[in-house]
Amino acid sequence: MKITSAEIYPLSIPLIEPIKMSRENIVDAKTVLCCITDEHGRKGWGEASVAPLMTGETLDSLVGSIEYLIQGCMELDWKEPKDFTGLFNRVLYANASAKSCLEMALLDLYTQTLSVPLWQFLRSANNATKAELPTPIPLLRMLGGSLDKELNDAKVFSELGFRHWKIKIGSLSLDEDLHRVKVLSDALAGDVISVDANCALSLVDAIRFCESEEASKLTFAEQLVSTELSVGDFALLKNKSPIPICLDESIHGISEIKRFIDADVFGGASLKLTKTGGVIQALSCANFLHAGNFKLNLACKVAETSLSAAATASLGFALGAVDWGFSMSNQYLRFDICDEPLKARHGHLDVAQLASSGVGITPNLDRVKEVIAKGYAAIQC
Repeated sequence: MKITSAEIYPLSIPLIEPIKMSRENIVDAKTVLCCITDEHGRKGWGEASVAPLMTGETLDSLVGSIEYLIQGCMELDWKEPKDFTGLFNRVLYANASAKSCLEMALLDLYTQTLSVPLWQFLRSANNATKAELPTPIPLLRMLGGSLDKELNDAKVFSELGFRHWKIKIGSLSLDEDLHRVKVLSDALAGDVISVDANCALSLVDAIRFCESEEASKLTFAEQLVSTELSVGDFALLKNKSPIPICLDESIHGISEIKRFIDADVFGGASLKLTKTGGVIQALSCANFLHAGNFKLNLACKVAETSLSAAATASLGFALGAVDWGFSMSNQYLRFDICDEPLKARHGHLDVAQLASSGVGITPNLDRVKEVIAKGYAAIQC
């Protein structure tokens, strides 16, 4: 399988409403799609989103890295997915997000040639029974805005079947966040409830937060402190906290996972394809976590389209269990780039929504072209 041509699409898609995080306020989804064509005329699609505070990628840097990677990979022969990472590394150092974008497109092509969906290919690679259909994946819903709005949204989405929640903290005072967390935890008692500070808390405040009565009903707390803190600081937080600690920004691949497991600093991790370098590496990370009885959250960056959601969901279907839920972020987009966007059904995503071969979602090219970011254009390779 060889890449004969490619197109790159830098996109900007408005959100239904702004999402306020501790260190940024997101009003639109800046994401990049690539479409590669093989020697038989088949097309494969990939996606990766910008994340300046997580991967360091801006729209300019991500587009540039993807274009460079694709041009360097045009002469290579793509036979086995297990070899993709090594081939990428021959062309470009690091740049996990660009590699995840191209890997997704290659896997889309590869599984189309096998006439199987990506999730089934990954399940087979994980030695799951082929005839066994995966159970639906629980979707995690973010809460934000005023407390009244959060309570109303919690009620609405609870009635739609959601049972996994994320409360963003760190942009208000600690006392205000503790009050919000208590009120929402009481309203959602019995559900899987988490908070995410996106590195915003000091170590002292993080320990106070976790030890507080207001936070006692939480299932886990995600990335409370900066990635710049020492391993000893992370260990202190984990030892002081009665709440399981989840790491996100601190985890980019299996090397960090191994190091943090050895240091005993967390109870689980959040995996994103843009951090690990793609689906295959993310599967290795997830299996390593499961082998050590650690919990797992799967997530798309805010906000990616149904394409990235399908690839990430395929990983979840391959694993068979995502205890801390799946953050499928296309649900926050004002509109998607495909004719039939992935949707929650009773708070879950079922495998029936994915196509019978490939990643599972094929973008509508007209829709893609409509949301090309202002000042940018599609790139032909």
